[in-house]
Amino acid sequence: MTQVIWIVLAVLATFSVGYLSYSKYLSRFVELDDDNETPAHKYEDGQEYVPAKKPVLLGHHYSSIAGGAPIVGPITAGAIWGWLPALLWIAIGNPLMGAVHDFVSLSGSLRHEGKSIGYIVGEYVGERGKNLLLWFAFLTIILVVAVFALVVAIVFNAFPQVTTASFVYIALAFIFGVYLYQLNGPFIPGTILFVGGVFAGVWLGIEFPFALFPGDYPAGTAVLFSGGGEWIPGAAELGVNTAAWVPIIMLYGALASALPVWVLLQPRDYLSSFLLYTGVGGGILAIIVGTIFASSSQPLVVDSSIPMFHGFWGAEGLLVPLFPILFITIACGTISGFHSLVSSGTTSKQLNKESDARLIGYGGMLGEGLLAALALSTLAVAGFAADAAAGGIGGALPNFATGGGIILTSFGIPTSVGAPFMALVLVSFLLTSTDTAVRLGRYMMEEIVGTPAGASDSGLSADPKSLVRGRYTNPIVQILPAYILVSSGQWVTLWALFGGANQLLAALALLTATIWLANWDDTKQLISTGAPMAVMVTITILGLSWLIFYDNLYVNIIQGEAATTIALASSVVQMVLAATLIYLALSLVKIGYGNIQRVRRNKSAVATDGGESED
Repeated sequence: MTQVIWIVLAVLATFSVGYLSYSKYLSRFVELDDDNETPAHKYEDGQEYVPAKKPVLLGHHYSSIAGGAPIVGPITAGAIWGWLPALLWIAIGNPLMGAVHDFVSLSGSLRHEGKSIGYIVGEYVGERGKNLLLWFAFLTIILVVAVFALVVAIVFNAFPQVTTASFVYIALAFIFGVYLYQLNGPFIPGTILFVGGVFAGVWLGIEFPFALFPGDYPAGTAVLFSGGGEWIPGAAELGVNTAAWVPIIMLYGALASALPVWVLLQPRDYLSSFLLYTGVGGGILAIIVGTIFASSSQPLVVDSSIPMFHGFWGAEGLLVPLFPILFITIACGTISGFHSLVSSGTTSKQLNKESDARLIGYGGMLGEGLLAALALSTLAVAGFAADAAAGGIGGALPNFATGGGIILTSFGIPTSVGAPFMALVLVSFLLTSTDTAVRLGRYMMEEIVGTPAGASDSGLSADPKSLVRGRYTNPIVQILPAYILVSSGQWVTLWALFGGANQLLAALALLTATIWLANWDDTKQLISTGAPMAVMVTITILGLSWLIFYDNLYVNIIQGEAATTIALASSVVQMVLAATLIYLALSLVKIGYGNIQRVRRNKSAVATDGGESED
């Protein structure tokens, strides 16, 4: 039997080599210098540009990038194709592609006043290129909000203990923000006090769980509404309780995104980072301890239902090709375009000094890879029924908590405590990512309509531009279409569309970095960003094409798998959206490639002629 520790050791080995060597090279390559004034200091406004201590900002960044995707993706991929293909993509792709992507997105934003990747590409290829990327990013943000809100709702339904604990830690974050930024309370004593409160919230959740509508819950769960709820959109497909939580979570994300970063974003992310570090680090350490001191009754070995390799077409009866679908099923854990929006959207506006970018950008992505490895390990120990391999979100999330609870028994922690704790770890990631995504969507729209990032605009006026970019009105523009997508009940195919869009956005972020480097200095090599960009463009366009022509056109429409009107409409919308994303991406790649060729050709001509050349 294969021991689960080999999954962990493989990832730790490649990640260590990447951070100790490649990240040092990249830091010198982009010329990080602490003597340079960062955008957080240059434009400090108390709203968006706020310098943050490195551990605080690392907590925000890690919490924001590590949502549910690095958990759902590896578990689903491992169940479909086996644990080895998933492990290889995480262990090799993360340090060579994903961490590079996050680091250069953050570094590029630092060199461009803390602006987004859309602004950066516009500086070199013009307004059309900027708008193409910003619209692509904005559409992807809507998918992110939809998927993450749904995942939180599913976890709240499966583990009502987590609902109580989540409310406790959000309330503590508000108080901690006031304590830290308004009352100027001492940092370390405050950390000890409030982190202790967050972990006490886990106990409160276990003792006093609650749900909105009746369901199969642990004994003692308080139910707020005794019955009904069938009228809620998506109730038939998702279940009443899950469907009821979705709009509440989206409204939370909208409200949280409108607040100054010091009120909730920074303190909550910092506090939740202790949950996340404990969950991820504790889970990894528990696997090591559980291997060294394994008991004969429950050794940490790969369950027989999870083979090393199922085959190219996946588990029996699924007909899902490993290439290219594996590489969009596992997105955040290896490489994720959403991270470029976080790096260039919120993180770059809070970076205290340039050298912090190495740990936060490159190291933060490695941390997410560890979460992906832990998720794959939870699948390995808990197992996954072959006929449930396509269960995606619905199957993956309970598996993570259940498998995590089994792993934590290595420390003597009962599964009745360990499973809800791991579920709270998951929700901590997701709540952070959800409202960060909505905030980033507002930044995208601010740049599309021409408002400088960081401008104070409530949106409460008759001006159409103010309405679409406003702090309070822009979130509505995002959550309404996101809610429609989720309430249709087509969440299984929605995940594939999210993965494809997210990975294609990563390719465009790498393209942006390559354009920036080419225009910066003709001595800069373009392989570190250009090679992963080319790989991701190829993989994601093939993956989205499969989604359009096979999953939706052939299976859902021609063969009639989309049996209801709303399911049929959802398939059509997904096809149109996927085709639109492919068009936007290819258009931008063409413009960007032309810019790189022109810049390098002109600089070569200048070097040869000893003077200026015509453009």
